[in-house]
Amino acid sequence: MEAAINRFHDLFAQLGLPSDPASIQAFLTRHTPLAPEIALPDANFWTPSQATFLLEALQQDSDWAELVDQLSHALRGPESAT
Repeated sequence: MEAAINRFHDLFAQLGLPSDPASIQAFLTRHTPLAPEIALPDANFWTPSQATFLLEALQQDSDWAELVDQLSHALRGPESAT
């Protein structure tokens, strides 16, 4: 059986957020930069169910974990790349 392949827009859909490119960009713009000391699931813009999903994805190293890491990185802003 092949592993599930999810894309960045699939993560937004899984979170119940609009998943078209313009909506994703608007979300990132609205919530960037996320302070480095705040764990992604602890950000104040998630609903409780979204936060739980993100936390469990990371804790369980699920198929979503890599995309959750990408989302966290994207929300930290360009200075997080240095």
